Order: sequence, then C-alpha cells, then structure tokens
Amino acid sequence: MTRIALEIAVDGPAGARTAFEGGADRVELCQALAATGGLTPSGATVDAVLAVAGDPERVAGLVRPRCGGFVYSAEEIDLVADDVADLVRRGAGAVVVGALTADGAVDRRALERWRSAAGDADLVFHRAIDTVPEPATLVEDLVESGVRRVLSSGGAARSIDGADVLRDLAAAAAGRLQIMAGGGVRVEDIPALMACGIDAVHLSARTPSGDTTPSGPGGGDPGFDVTDAEIVRRAAAALRLPPLAGEPGLLGS
Repeated sequence: MTRIALEIAVDGPAGARTAFEGGADRVELCQALAATGGLTPSGATVDAVLAVAGDPERVAGLVRPRCGGFVYSAEEIDLVADDVADLVRRGAGAVVVGALTADGAVDRRALERWRSAAGDADLVFHRAIDTVPEPATLVEDLVESGVRRVLSSGGAARSIDGADVLRDLAAAAAGRLQIMAGGGVRVEDIPALMACGIDAVHLSARTPSGDTTPSGPGGGDPGFDVTDAEIVRRAAAALRLPPLAGEPGLLGS
C-alpha cells in the first residue's frame, strides 16, 4: 500500500509546528486563509516556517495575488512569477498556483511562466480546478505544463461529496501527477477519500483561538483561528488505517 501524505494549511510558524508535531508530512503556507481562502504569505513568514520545517520539501507556499477568480492579467502573471521566484529563493520546496482562461481552460502561458520561475521546486495547481465543470479534462494540460500535484475537492464544497470526481482525476492522472483531496475535509471522511485513489489529503485543521481582544474599527472581525493539534493527530492516525472494505487497489501511485 502506497503511503498517502497529510498536508495541513497553516498561516505561520506556530501552526506549522503544531502540524508537524501532530504527524503532518508537509504544510501549505498562506495568509488570510479564513477570510479569503488564502493569499501569498510574507517573506518573513516563509522564512519562519522553513526554519520550523527543517526540510524545504515539507513546505509548499501559496502564491495568489488577490482574492476572487483565477483569470489573471499580464501584470498579475508577472507579479506571481516574481513571488514564485522569491519563495523558491527562500527555500520553499513547492509553490501552489492556479490560473484559468476566461473560457475555463488551463492558462498554459501563465503556468509555463511560473514553471520556469519555480526552477527545481514542485509546481502545485490549487482549487482553481474546482471552478470548471469537468476537472478531469484539465489533467493533460496540467501534466504538459509541468504540474507535480493538484489540490481538488472534486468540485464540491466538501471533498467527500466530490469523491466520484476525485476518482476520475486520479484515473486521468494515472500516476503522472499527484491528486490531493482538499476542501471541507473532516477526519471521518478520510477513509472514503483514501479509497478514491488519491495521493494526499489536505485540511486546515483550524479551531477558534479563543482570543477575545477587540479588533476595533477597521481591524476586521474579532478573534482568529489556530491549528488544532488534536485534529492533526486524528487525521494522521486515520491515514494509517487500511482503506474501506470493498475498495481494493485504489491507493494512488
């Protein structure tokens, strides 16, 4: 049985430390996760998380210049390329990006630019893929653009509800890139997701911090989330269990 990796989305060194102590294989680093779905982290945050990780292969940095959709202007593509190069220069082992054309195809021009900027680091395509009607149809373009793995919920709000699409993605990828299930993942979903042929599971494992300090006018919503050590430990334990009965041979490549 091929081992399925556990990736935890974090926004700083404290979350990364909790994730690794709980059994995570790697983290996806971003900022403003709760508010926007994640944006490019600062250089100082990248450096701090890499120091915690101790191994660049354990850190994937999200590069997303703004919230909203994934159709980018030439100026935005240039900005992402510069941020990709900066993350790799700092030591990140992977960069997480995504770009589509207005008609829902892979923006290969953008991906090829970012693939070049990433050098030897892995290129990961994020959940932009979940905005298209048939995600599996993008696999060939992603493979040809040098993408190493794809994060997808199977087009659903929760990955477990997109299990059939995740299974189709894994079949279309056929070992040429890794399929990582992510989006609304709960620990109890993991055995069924494992049976879809995926290579990794991604979750945020967040819980409210309990901070009650007022943010004041202009400071945004009060409180913030932190990485929950118990959720991480339970997710890591779930990945060590065998797949569901009746789903043999579908544990990825």
